[in-house]
Amino acid sequence: MTYSAITARRNSQGVMVGHIKVGGFAPIVVQSMTNTDTADIEGTARQCAELAHAGSELVRITVDREESAAAVAAIRAKLDQMNVNVPLVGDFHYNGHMLLTAYPDCAEALAKYRINPGNVGFKEKKDRNFATMIEVAIKHNKPVRIGVNWGSLDQAMLAAMMDDNAKLANPLPARAVMHEAIVQSGIQSALYAEELGLSRDKIIISAKCSEVQDLIAVYRLLAARSDHALHLGLTEAGMGSKGIVASTAALSVLLQEGIGDTIRISLTPEPGGDRTKEVIVAQEILQTMGLRAFAPMVIACPGCGRTTSTVFQELAQDIQTYVRTRMPEWRENYPGFENLSLAVMGCIVNGPGESKHADIGISLPGTGEQPTAPVYIDGKKVKTLRGQNISGQFQTIVEDYVKQRWG
Repeated sequence: MTYSAITARRNSQGVMVGHIKVGGFAPIVVQSMTNTDTADIEGTARQCAELAHAGSELVRITVDREESAAAVAAIRAKLDQMNVNVPLVGDFHYNGHMLLTAYPDCAEALAKYRINPGNVGFKEKKDRNFATMIEVAIKHNKPVRIGVNWGSLDQAMLAAMMDDNAKLANPLPARAVMHEAIVQSGIQSALYAEELGLSRDKIIISAKCSEVQDLIAVYRLLAARSDHALHLGLTEAGMGSKGIVASTAALSVLLQEGIGDTIRISLTPEPGGDRTKEVIVAQEILQTMGLRAFAPMVIACPGCGRTTSTVFQELAQDIQTYVRTRMPEWRENYPGFENLSLAVMGCIVNGPGESKHADIGISLPGTGEQPTAPVYIDGKKVKTLRGQNISGQFQTIVEDYVKQRWG
């Protein structure tokens, strides 16, 4: 399927999750998930707020037992008191049908339910439990994500498909059969939800794998055969640079082909690490691909033998920190500031050129160069900075530019 054909499939009504639209021609939505015990109302509300402030437009929370279901409405209320209006998504496995019916306040407080068709129930209970959850969604007018995951795929379906494949004259590779099982699980569950009365504009499908090529193959199949809104994510992506690189490699291919309406980066945090890192990575993927703008982009050279001084590295770090610090106020007072581009370059080879391409750029002196730093604004050299407080002077220039352009 061509890029234009897949992009055309997004011309649908989309799905409203709280006040956030997913799908259609709406911007691709960034979401994340807490790793607190949901029964801990204070801790979960605090992490939800942190994720929302970092830019997560949807936040998913685990609802795995009665204590967590009983806490959801209080978490929603606490967030409202904090003026944090991020929609909450309930993540249900195994017992969601019981929790949603036993705790109507939970069902109402959530903006969306995530249902995993691989573990909603087994044998004759599967359809009944699934139907119960869909009926609750219809009653409370909530959308549902049909969240297939290859780690919890319906084993009965997979076994039957493997048996049928083995009988073919030219059987497919086992991995291809698994891909097909994942896709069928998502589509069949979505169609069943529609039969039960849940409208198509209340359904999102995800089909997560933990290997890059598997994820790409599965979502291409899914996009070609369904016009439901799609949530993307490489599940169990891993820790640190591995998780970031793997998620970026998989999602960038799909996003470039027009596949995906909402994304999550599933990073394993380091012990005591900041959960908001996954939000920032998701934003940076979308922004570097030119699909959305969340924060000013700071372009900085990598350094080489011409830049043995650490001045440009320190300035790049200072500017990055300064921008992040100023973003809350800029977001409030200067809409459009997120399109700002800054260049911090380390020598005269590419420094002036890159600086001219950015809204504001500075070319710092490399090894053996004159201790001056020309500054370019909108492609024109406007001044030269010298001395020990280049960072402070440059920050003042950036602040003035934001106020003048977007004030």
